[in-house]
Amino acid sequence: MNKTSNYELSIIVPVYNEEDNLDRVEKELSAFLPKAIVKSCVLFVNDGSKDSSLKKIEAICDRHSDFFYISSDDNHGLSTAMKAGIDTIESKYTGYIDSDLQTNPEDFNLLLKYAPDYQLVSGIRAKRKDSVFKKLQSKIANGFRRKMTGDTATDTGCPLKIMWSSYAKKLPFFDGMHRFLPALMLLEDGKFKELPVRHYPRIAGVSKYHLWNRLKGPFLDCFAYRWMKKRYIRYHVDEDNLKM
Repeated sequence: MNKTSNYELSIIVPVYNEEDNLDRVEKELSAFLPKAIVKSCVLFVNDGSKDSSLKKIEAICDRHSDFFYISSDDNHGLSTAMKAGIDTIESKYTGYIDSDLQTNPEDFNLLLKYAPDYQLVSGIRAKRKDSVFKKLQSKIANGFRRKMTGDTATDTGCPLKIMWSSYAKKLPFFDGMHRFLPALMLLEDGKFKELPVRHYPRIAGVSKYHLWNRLKGPFLDCFAYRWMKKRYIRYHVDEDNLKM
């Protein structure tokens, strides 16, 4: 039996070369789980780390009964790591937080209050603690994405989210899809809501993103989304005689 089925919320934590952050991740998430308003667990997704991240993850999971992991020897990228986690999880809700902990796990409780009514509840980084240049990159990318997709979301890059697992498993995943979760939810007739959450500067490790992959990728992916939206297949079954 998949152990995540014993929980209402499973929090995906993608990890790629984050050995310097994992002690803090363990401390913050293990402190949050007893405070969560629903029974919650953590699922690390090791995405081909070349440092000691996997060994640290294994040790963390040995110390905590509500921590689990899956691991790949190869680095596939954030979207693939998210999909691997979503495909693994069997809880009602799927949560997401980055391993750099620039958001606060306690803010999951803010999002959970709205999770019964919205298939995606996402944070908005209030008083964002990134550089002016990094915030400008995000502003340009978000503005272009909104015009192309019409999803109205203001901060798709916020690394704090909760989704209905049943909807998340149906989303059409592609490399870069993590930037398009609100738009993809709309394709499935899902609803999304954004809420202000706390944001902090990165204090350990190195960001895996720079100007090239922060702007080029979203621009190209917007055109891919527009192409897919026109050809997206949606249906529901109104009647059948399959039941015994």
